[in-house]
Amino acid sequence: MLSAIIVAAGNSRRMGFDKLLAPVAGEPVIAHAIGAFDRTTSVSEIIVVAREERHDEVRKITSDAGFSKVRSIIPGGERRQDSVRAGLDRIEPQAKYIAVHDAARPLITPEQIEHAFEQCRIHGAAALAQPVNDTLKRADADFLVGGSVDRHQLYAMQTPQIFERKLIEDAYRAVYAENISVTDEVSAVERLGHKIALVLNDDFNFKITYPRDLAVAEFILRDRAKDGR
Repeated sequence: MLSAIIVAAGNSRRMGFDKLLAPVAGEPVIAHAIGAFDRTTSVSEIIVVAREERHDEVRKITSDAGFSKVRSIIPGGERRQDSVRAGLDRIEPQAKYIAVHDAARPLITPEQIEHAFEQCRIHGAAALAQPVNDTLKRADADFLVGGSVDRHQLYAMQTPQIFERKLIEDAYRAVYAENISVTDEVSAVERLGHKIALVLNDDFNFKITYPRDLAVAEFILRDRAKDGR
């Protein structure tokens, strides 16, 4: 059984408005993210972790879309890791695997989810990732270049990130026992010394961060729809 935690508790500070409720290709951003998991054969339940003021709207979105796997919509925490931890506490006892996905990634597809889940069943932990292709530079506080970063074997992490349940629960217990902060689940799990399989993604799965991202996502989703995807 694969349970999915959709993290939707951010405040969209860089966006200037609630990006998760922004319309893209006829549906809110968050609806596309939830919908991909709802259509995935392997996923049996979805927990949406959102700010409380979003709950009524998220509930309406899931109802209008007819999503059948959304079991709970629960409050998030101050940090992303707090929201994920809240989601872990609500997963069904029989769940063996857990996927965590950013609601701000509306381009995720059921095929990408299944591919990552396949590698998780082999390795115990897997995450979508994309090779870093741009030249990387370090800069000081005045934005003056101070050196280069070798991009060889560098990868930009994406979601979903999928794990055996005990592994991600143990990782989060360690994070809170040591009072540290992590920016994603791979960071928590690798601290235990466990290897995570990267699933290289050759399709779009970027995170909506700036207003311009909405227009790009709109184009991609409408293009996919033309191809019947």
